[in-house]
Amino acid sequence: MKRIQIINGPNLNLLGKREPSVYGNLSFEAYLEELKKNFPGVELFYFQSNVEGELVNKLHEVGFEYDGIVINAGAYTHTSIAIADAIRSITTPVVEVHISNVFKRESYRHHSYLSEACKGCIVGFGLDSYRLAIESFL
Repeated sequence: MKRIQIINGPNLNLLGKREPSVYGNLSFEAYLEELKKNFPGVELFYFQSNVEGELVNKLHEVGFEYDGIVINAGAYTHTSIAIADAIRSITTPVVEVHISNVFKRESYRHHSYLSEACKGCIVGFGLDSYRLAIESFL
């Protein structure tokens, strides 16, 4: 059975409440239950933190044992060399996801420090970005 870790960064704990016009009305926990039903042959693990170092620690913890990591680092995408270096340091492939199309938003969101360290990047498909990322590992 494949093991995939989903890692969400800052403010993503507020999905369903935060800017529903951008991020939708569904909490990530509710969406995770849908994902688990859609991928019964996959063990899905979920971690969320608003703290950059905790995201780095989680990458180090699972980055040599799991079959894939899906990361939405939120605003750290555009600022964190530390998270990019952590992705480069591990052997588990990582797919970067974004719920919104970051290229239709503010210009500071157009650059990702993570993308060049990741297997791929999926943006703009709402929460389905996570489903597409999981499918990329299967």
